[in-house]
Amino acid sequence: MKKKKGFTLAEILITLAIIGIVAAITLPSLLVNVNEKAWEAQKKALHARLAQAIGQMNTLSGYGTYTEGEEGTATADTAAESFILDALSKVYKINNVCGPDKLSSCGIPSKITTFGAGSEINFPTKMSELNEILLNGAHETGENGDMADTKASAFETVNGESIAVFYNPLCGSDTSVNHYVQNKMCVNFIYDLNGAEGPNQVGKDVGFITAFYNKTPVVVAPIPYGTDYSSKVAQYTEAEGEIDARAACKTMGEDLRLPDKDELASLFVNALLINLSESANVYWSSSVISSGTSRLGWRQHFDHGGSSRYNRSGTYYVHCVKK
Repeated sequence: MKKKKGFTLAEILITLAIIGIVAAITLPSLLVNVNEKAWEAQKKALHARLAQAIGQMNTLSGYGTYTEGEEGTATADTAAESFILDALSKVYKINNVCGPDKLSSCGIPSKITTFGAGSEINFPTKMSELNEILLNGAHETGENGDMADTKASAFETVNGESIAVFYNPLCGSDTSVNHYVQNKMCVNFIYDLNGAEGPNQVGKDVGFITAFYNKTPVVVAPIPYGTDYSSKVAQYTEAEGEIDARAACKTMGEDLRLPDKDELASLFVNALLINLSESANVYWSSSVISSGTSRLGWRQHFDHGGSSRYNRSGTYYVHCVKK
């Protein structure tokens, strides 16, 4: 009779232990990749839905009441909540609305982690907390609009997202001349794709969508990259072999590109969330005004909020976003 061979109990236990160790090492990274892909798809779908809804509105300005007392503090502020109830809810299905000081009732986390290797901060609750320069920077007033330091309100979507709304009832229309972001920013949404559940980090389950211009709105949702390009570059260069702003992003990664002027303005509005400070204070966008002899392009000032035209051969900083 032939003797049957098999694994001993010790061999089986050792094999199972090895499989367990390998699984413990690899599964977390696999789960992270799965989550990030799911979040990326959810972000794109949310952006598309909000952009479609906002495109159906006649105007983005003028909702609610905002008044200030002599000391500059608000004596009445129903702006963001009124925008949600009287405008957005007419064109977008909303499950629950939460006014100022009740954001947590709509799943908004009390704290979030800023972009990349960021730090934990309190969730912003009013316009000036998004970027202190929004209210302190120089900007025009009058018929082109201004900015009010309104408190945020929030709502929950039927898909389970929690969204805080920062609303500027004074926003103005588009212009082809130099202007300030503060005049043109109408609504800024900060979303958490899974409510208060973690990781509550910008760039993962937390992000932002911004709507500019009250009559012909443009809705953008830039996903920032972690660092600036290492040196100043021109938006356009004639010198062979020299790198320009668009090519700079490609050198940093094939999945990166230069943001257009509205996406760059959105990064300015949300500068505190993405650790982008005024120290490198002027950035090139990809938006071109002319390609002839004047070669004008749009640049964004992070030190005061101005968006201006300039000769594309000028050298400024570059901050890329994901495609």
